[in-house]
Formats: sequence, C-alpha cells, structure tokens
Amino acid sequence: MTAGVGLTVLLLILPSVTYALTSSFSVDYRQNCFLKDGEPFRYISGSIHYSRIPRVYWKDRLLKMYMAGLNAIQTYVPWNFHEPVPGQYDFSGDRDLEHFLQLCQDIGLLVIMRPGPYICAEWDMGGLPAWLLKKKDIVLRSSDPDYLTAVDKWMGKLLPIIKRYLYQNGGPIITVQVENEYGSYFACDFNYMRHLSQLFRAHLGDEVVLFTTDGAGVGYLKCGSLQGLYATVDFGPGSNVTAAFEAQRHAEPRGPLVNSEFYAGWLDHWGGKHSVVPTAAIVKSLNEILGMGANVNLYMFIGGTNFGYWNGANSPYGPQPTSYDYDAPLTEAGDLTDKYFAIREVIKMYKDIPEGMLPPSTPKFAYGQVQMKKLKTVTESLDVLSLSGPVKTLYPPTFTEMNQAFGFMLYQTVLPVNCLKPTPLSSPLNGVHDRAYISIDGISAGILERNKALTMNITGKAGSRVDILVENMGRINYGREINDFKGLVFNLTLGADVLVNWTVYSLSIDEAVREGLLSASSSSVSISASTSLTTTPPPALSPPTFYAGSFHIPDGIPDLPQDTYIQFPNWRKGQVWINGFNLGRYWPSRGPQVTLFVPAHLLSTSVQNNITVLELEAAPCSSGSCVVEFTDTPVINATVKTTGQHTRRLFEKQDLL
Repeated sequence: MTAGVGLTVLLLILPSVTYALTSSFSVDYRQNCFLKDGEPFRYISGSIHYSRIPRVYWKDRLLKMYMAGLNAIQTYVPWNFHEPVPGQYDFSGDRDLEHFLQLCQDIGLLVIMRPGPYICAEWDMGGLPAWLLKKKDIVLRSSDPDYLTAVDKWMGKLLPIIKRYLYQNGGPIITVQVENEYGSYFACDFNYMRHLSQLFRAHLGDEVVLFTTDGAGVGYLKCGSLQGLYATVDFGPGSNVTAAFEAQRHAEPRGPLVNSEFYAGWLDHWGGKHSVVPTAAIVKSLNEILGMGANVNLYMFIGGTNFGYWNGANSPYGPQPTSYDYDAPLTEAGDLTDKYFAIREVIKMYKDIPEGMLPPSTPKFAYGQVQMKKLKTVTESLDVLSLSGPVKTLYPPTFTEMNQAFGFMLYQTVLPVNCLKPTPLSSPLNGVHDRAYISIDGISAGILERNKALTMNITGKAGSRVDILVENMGRINYGREINDFKGLVFNLTLGADVLVNWTVYSLSIDEAVREGLLSASSSSVSISASTSLTTTPPPALSPPTFYAGSFHIPDGIPDLPQDTYIQFPNWRKGQVWINGFNLGRYWPSRGPQVTLFVPAHLLSTSVQNNITVLELEAAPCSSGSCVVEFTDTPVINATVKTTGQHTRRLFEKQDLL
C-alpha cells in the first residue's frame, strides 16, 4: 500500500472510529428518559458501599450484582474514611476508590456516584470527619465559611479523581449526586446547595448529570432540590408508587422517573429487633416501578459490615450494630438469598440478564472454641495505651479537644469527700456521650449511658481514685444532631457539687493491639470443635479488661482459611480485634446481633491467629468457660432487650425542617 492510499483509507475510517469512542450520558426531557450514547436508557442499580466490604471481596460482590441483571451500582464516598486528619488523604488498600471504580468498569457495571460531602448511610457522622467539630459552633451542611473551606479542599482532592472516571471520559460514572437528602435537614440553605452545585460543575464540567435525592414528598423536595440538579426521590416497598413519582414530578415535570433508594431492607439498632422486609413486598413494588419505565436503585443490594468504629446512630440516640446486613439480597458475607433470586426474576421480565454460572456463596468454617486469657484492665495498661500521656485539666475535655476521633478515653479524678453512704454520681445535662464505665479504686461501680442512665450511686473515701472509661459508640448520622461531640461533654456532679481536677488519657488501643503491646505475654492455645457452652451466668460488673487468645487453623483441611463468624458466649459488651484488625463491637446482652462476620483474608494458615477482646462490663472467665467461639452460622436477629423506639422507623424519613 502506498503512503497516499494509506492516508486516504485512514481518513475514511477516522470519523467512524472517533464516533465510536465518543461517549455521552444526559437527560432527555422530551422522551422522559436518560440518553446513553444518544439512545434511550434505563438503569436498574444496586447500592454497595466499598467502605463496608474488604477489597478482596469487591470483585465477588460486584459480579453477583452484575449476574442479578443490574446494569449499574450506586456507592457513597465517606469523607471521614479518606481524610482522617486534615490534609492527610488515604486512598490505599480497602480505601482504593479508583480500584473499585475500575473493577465496576471491567465487569460491565455503570456507577451512580454519591460523593457527599454528607452521605448519611448509617455511617459515623454521616461521613463528615469529626475534626470539623474543632469549631464548636460550626453549622454543618450550611454556608458556614469554615465548613465550606473544608468542603472545598476535600472536593478539590476527590472530584478530580471522579472526573477521570466519568462516562464521557471513558469511565463508568454516569451520574453524580450533590449532597444527600438535604430536604430532611433543618438548615434549608439554598446558598449552600448553590455553592456545591458550582463547585461540582467547576471540577466535573457541564456535561455530567448532577442529581439530588430526597424523600418522596413535596416537603422534602422544597429544600432538597435546586435548578440545574436533577431531582430524584426515594421510597420503599408498599408505598404508593404513582404518588411517589408525582412528588418527583413536582420538581421535575419532565425527564426520567428515578427512585434513588428503593429499600430492599432496612437498618438495625442495638436493642431493637432485626429489620426484615418481606421479599413479596419488594417484588410487587419493584415490578410496578419497572413497569412504569422508571429507573431504580435497590438500597442496599449488599449491606456489608461496620468494621471498627464506623457505625452511625440515630436520634433519640440509638447506635447501629456492627452488621449492616440490611436484610439485603446479598447477605453481609455476600451470600445469595431467596430475595436475590426473586429480584433477579423480576429484572428478567424487563431486560436480558447475563448468561453463565452465578458466583457461589463463600464457604464458611466453624473453627470452634478458643480459650481466652485475662490480661490487664484498661487502667493497668495505660503505659502502652496512652501514647500522648496524661493531660491535667480542671474540667473534662471532649474527644475532639483531645484530638481523638474514635474509640475510648479514660477520665480520672478523686473523690473530694467521704461518700460513706451511697451518693449520686450524675450527668445532669446528659453529658455522657455515649457510655461511661465507672470504677472506684479499681472496683467497678456502674455504668452511665446517654439518654438511659444519667445517675448512679457510689461509695468511697475521700481521695479514692475514680476511673471513668468513656466509649464513643458512633456519631449521629441523620438529622439536626449530627454535630455529635463525644466524651464527657458536660460536667459530672457528685451530690450537688461539680467534679473537677481531671487527669485524662487519650487511648490508642488499635495501635497497641496491632503492635502486640497488650497480648505479648499470651500463649497460643489449641482450638476445640466442641459447641457446648456453659450456662453459668456472668459475674457482676468488672472494670474494662483485655483478654487474649490464639489458635492455629487445623492441618489437613483443604481450602482454608474460610469465612467464619465469632460469638461471645456469656460475654456482655466490648470490642474485638483479630490479628490486629478491629472487627467491631459486640453486644449480645442487648442484641439483636450476636455473631460478628470474620472475612477469611484476616486469618492465616501459616502462623497463629491472635484474638484480642476488650470486655467492658463483665467476662464469664471468673465463673465459667472463658471462651469465644467461631461458628459457620450468623446470628444477627436474636431476641433482644428492647431499649425504646427510634424515630427513624421502617422506610420513614422525618421532616426535620
């Protein structure tokens, strides 16, 4: 071929190549639909939060979503997950957002991105970083200049990443949400929403479809929607679908119908029943939504796990448990459910679904019981727990004032007078956020708890040491109380007098566990396959204490390690780490969750596996079998000790204006 002929051929084929590589996604107001590459398009999506699933399982979960017939996924970006300290960003490992987005694209899933800055999501403080509270009177989610300065800086880091993965730039992201359910927030600050809209446009360009999500009511859309941002709604099964979309039409007279959160399940609280949403109700409403030609996102399609301290809470204060199973089509561990197959059958009525074998549920293994050994109390371990040392202060500081975001802080003072008769130790302004474990001279005296136990009687001599370990159980993630300070946020009183002269320790328990500073003296023990558990009741309260145990995975068993679940027979409440990884909170005495999910990648077949437990109330070790147990069956719906109703009931979004 001569150069001239070659050039002619090249010129002839260039236009078609260029056209094929031009990707576009937009709203078609005339045909009431989305347009993808110029053709009408409807998404059927499912929510997955990469922050709640170990990176090693992202591909497995996404493949199962793809094989269900979904053509898109929806995910949040939790700001506090990526910027734990101002200016220090972490997008590595389980936080590798770009790897997650690339996996979505490789599998063939489009992405509906919800970058916040506020996300709710039953996640600590709705994804906002706790260091924002350094300004005590900050008005979050508003035009407060200090808040906007932090938002602008964060979005200046995040949005350029998102831009690279926009659909029109060759990536999987088709739409990007601005804020989240703002119509359910008291501020109703249109200047704030306009600022965000302009900020997103400046970073992402004019082509991307920006949207908002609010409850399916005109009252929510009043403050949640804004010109230039496509307004969508959310509602659950059993709702009047026609009426719900009529609310959307109030804000968007033309354009695609969109339910951005169709609830396939619902959230739990400690002390409340496990939420179960009947499959039949979901199938009926989903069929109705799809039959109208609407776009839909199932929230959640897989819930995952609130590892560590990441769970949120609702008002009146009710923290969510470690499991975020959500009664979703894929379980917390990614297992296929009857709900999954029923939803798949509905989707099959409206579009082709992929052919081929479904990825199976992951195998589970019951490793049995592990003997635990008592180490030291928190107070006895201060030399390795408090890296920054003691701080002396007249009045107790908050977590934020001590530059600590999560976990536990220890407050110490002395009894100023003899309390030979029971004397009330009180939090008159409900200032314990969220739970305080109190000991006098090393002897457990009781518990104060936010909203539930504001006073208790103590005895002791003048000069007796008072230890108060305060647990942050998760910040409120929804409503006007998201500026949720932790620690002793108001003074405690002894009788009629305010307690003063505190010595306060910021505790770095996670670091101490990872570095083996607590369990260095513990020895390896064998595991037992026995499932018989003692029924001896646990003792009275004891000071918060660390326990440790280790085990080797048995030889001769193929395909190990496998996923498992850990449970705590006759233990009450605490935190557990496996091989230095903070698995989360356990609280079987309150429920409904009894077992905690243990992903296989945390376990080793080559070296011993170390378990560290911080039991906050009372371990069974002095009066019974001192074991934890690995089982192959989850229990997240046990009978519970009810602690009251929370205002965010099933599918309900209160108007908090």
